[in-house]
Amino acid sequence: MDGYCLRGEMDETKQVFDLMVSKVGRIQDAQKLFSEMQGCGQLPNVNTYAVILDGLCNNKQLSKALEMLREMESNKWELDIVIYNIIIEGLCKAGNMVSAIDVFSGLSSKGVQPNVRTYNIMISGFCKGGLSSEAEKLLREMGEKGCFPDGWTYNIIIRGLLNNNEPSKAMRLIQKMVELGFSADASTMELIVGLLSMDIVDPALLPLLKDS
Repeated sequence: MDGYCLRGEMDETKQVFDLMVSKVGRIQDAQKLFSEMQGCGQLPNVNTYAVILDGLCNNKQLSKALEMLREMESNKWELDIVIYNIIIEGLCKAGNMVSAIDVFSGLSSKGVQPNVRTYNIMISGFCKGGLSSEAEKLLREMGEKGCFPDGWTYNIIIRGLLNNNEPSKAMRLIQKMVELGFSADASTMELIVGLLSMDIVDPALLPLLKDS
């Protein structure tokens, strides 16, 4: 790596860096290379930060990822929603919804607008944590803020409601999803069929799903 830096071949360095994190998972080596890039006077760009943040989150090094995010914010980097989605998803997957909510709630003050993926990540985190009511609130908030749900949004929250034993709410959302032209995906269908076989959900779901 030092050789690349000494020869000024920073494009090659970045390619190796990306490979370390995204393909090989060598996050410690990537962090070392990250420091070497800075030492060579090559300032990382937002894409480079995104790669290493993703690697840190995937390797459950969330404290380091948050520290890097705060450093970027303090250095007045112009961060987009992609960077914040990486952090929020890492926190949600780790079950740290308190910190995920904190980052999500602070987006507007930073001039960053959440997109559909941001909401889907948060809704998924709430559902996995058994907080389906919070997921429903976020679903309503999306429409109010002009960020309209997509098929993924509905499938995520429907599965969450079914897993949390709230079939009546799930049925209402399935009907709305179908009316909007979205379909149940394979995971949602599998869950519904399984619950139908145990007489947990209403068989009236089937005609709706066949029409979707």
